[in-house]
Amino acid sequence: FEVEASAFLSYKGDLLGRFDAYYDQLVTQRVVLQPRLEINLAAQDVPENDIGSGLSDVEVGLRLRYEIWREFAPYLGMSYELKVGDTADYARDEGEEAETLSFVVGIRTWF
Repeated sequence: FEVEASAFLSYKGDLLGRFDAYYDQLVTQRVVLQPRLEINLAAQDVPENDIGSGLSDVEVGLRLRYEIWREFAPYLGMSYELKVGDTADYARDEGEEAETLSFVVGIRTWF
């Protein structure tokens, strides 16, 4: 499991946090399935960014990648995001959905 926690402090004093977790599950030596989880938190309302205090959103996803080389791997995936609490209310007020399903295509690379 890879776990990452981050904290963000704006020049206005807004404190935000993020928790990320994912796990690489080998299907074959080159094919990797990666479930992912991201949780975002806010210490206070940030209305100019449409973020409510507390738990603001949760995102779960799944990616399937093919490692041509360890350093180069294209992937396909999907991601489901759910905005909750005041953040969901802000989204609805702007005419947006509180739930979003996305499909992703990308390349993972490092050197």
